[in-house]
Order: sequence, then structure tokens, then C-alpha cells
Amino acid sequence: MTIRIVVADQSEACFYDTERAGHPLTFVQRLTDPKAHLHDRDFSSDRPGHFSNHAAADHGRRGATAHHGAGGERSPREHEALLFARQIAAQLEQAHQDGAVQQLILVAGPRFLGLLREVLSPALRTLVVDEVHKDLVHEPPSGLAAHLSAASSARSP
Repeated sequence: MTIRIVVADQSEACFYDTERAGHPLTFVQRLTDPKAHLHDRDFSSDRPGHFSNHAAADHGRRGATAHHGAGGERSPREHEALLFARQIAAQLEQAHQDGAVQQLILVAGPRFLGLLREVLSPALRTLVVDEVHKDLVHEPPSGLAAHLSAASSARSP
């Protein structure tokens, strides 16, 4: 049984395989998103702009002004992170369809882990056997294995 371990943040994802928890990790693939390091102002956007509401002037006084965003969309940076999470999910879906993955372990910081959960298909969600809520994308495989075994033993009674 192959366990695919995904170690990710909003700009990079590393995929490893192992046969069982505690066994050596085999590097499979790395995905990167160069746009993740851009500033919000560097993203081109077709999002609606801002608008203002002016209250009716009463007795020669100027009315109150309210400024609103034209929607509750995510920031360009958050949107790019969501797109990258979808790219990771697509890779996992393909690996699952090819029979290369029977179980998943997700390792990411809490915010990006939430995005990953949001975009995983129901079939992939059923494969998730463990989650580590830490950003360990730059951790070497030996250090990653130590975090995985520590997380596993912390959950054991």
C-alpha cells in the first residue's frame, strides 16, 4: 500500500511516497508556483474596483460617505494560493486514478492546509489518514520523517 505524503505551502509542494509510516520516504515530485512570491499590486486583475455611497445631503450639509469593495473576493495572493492548491489536488487525483496512491498524509501550515481540504475531491478526502499542521516544505526527508512519527505517536493512546 502506497502512502503519498504531500508537504506544501502556498508556493511549493513536495510529494513523497512510503510503504508504511516510519519507513524511508521516496521523493516523487516537486511543484512550484512562482506567482506566490509576487506582491498584490503585481497581479493583473479583472476584479471589480471600489465604489462609494453618498448619503443625501440634508440642509446644506454634506452626506456621509461609505467606501465598499465590490465583492468579498479573496485577495490576489489568496486567489493564487487557491489555484496552487487546486493544482496539487489535480496531481493527487491523477496519481489516485493511476493507482499510485492508496492513502494520503497532508503536511502544511494551518491556512494552506484548509485550502487543500477545500479543493480535494470527496474520493481524495477519504484517503487522508493523517494531517500535520506545520509548514515543513523546506525540511529534509529525514527531518520530515521525524515530524511524521512524532505526530503519529502523539495521537496514539
